[in-house]
Amino acid sequence: MRAKFWLDLWQKNQIAFHRAEHNELLLEFWGALDLPQAAPVFVPMCGKSLDMRWLETAGHPVVGVELAQIAAETYFIEAEETPAQSVVDRFRCYSGRGTTIYQGDFFDLTAPLLDHVQGLFDRGALVALPPDMRFRYVDHLLRIIPDGTRILLITFEYDQHLVAGPPHAVLPEEVDSLYGTRCSVRLLESIVTSALPGHFVEQGVPQAVESVYLITKLE
Repeated sequence: MRAKFWLDLWQKNQIAFHRAEHNELLLEFWGALDLPQAAPVFVPMCGKSLDMRWLETAGHPVVGVELAQIAAETYFIEAEETPAQSVVDRFRCYSGRGTTIYQGDFFDLTAPLLDHVQGLFDRGALVALPPDMRFRYVDHLLRIIPDGTRILLITFEYDQHLVAGPPHAVLPEEVDSLYGTRCSVRLLESIVTSALPGHFVEQGVPQAVESVYLITKLE
């Protein structure tokens, strides 16, 4: 799951992980974060997710980070929007009407770039990473977001022995292990879903559980 893996998928347009509609769990549970309407929101490893458009429409300035340049550019092209471009630190920065995307490596992000963020939506970042990278991801994330940031996290639960991710299985005990010492963690809902990649069904996983967490970084 290193950089080349994801860049190759975008280059070949093999992006089954991209959803052509807003995430239903985002729409249902975003209100649980109880953020001010204009609170800035961070979306890590954002791709060209339409969830950012929904958050923008809901009144939130959105900040995303995305490795693939083609994904960042396509996000604005599909909205018929011409973003301003600049270089910020190690990133190419695309600034649109309500969304800013830093194109580059998530692990190069620094706290000053996110010092205004109050909320975070993670549907596709944690579950995109294999176990050996998930601790590093969460550790870096909690170093760069402000204290008090509220996170809506969505995970998948299934038998990882039957099929390889992504999306990878992330069980509740791992969520507690990753976040519990530096955050409050609350499970909001667990829902059975059959909206899975085709190869999951082929390899004996017709259903999985999607779990929704409200996580708040402690001060």
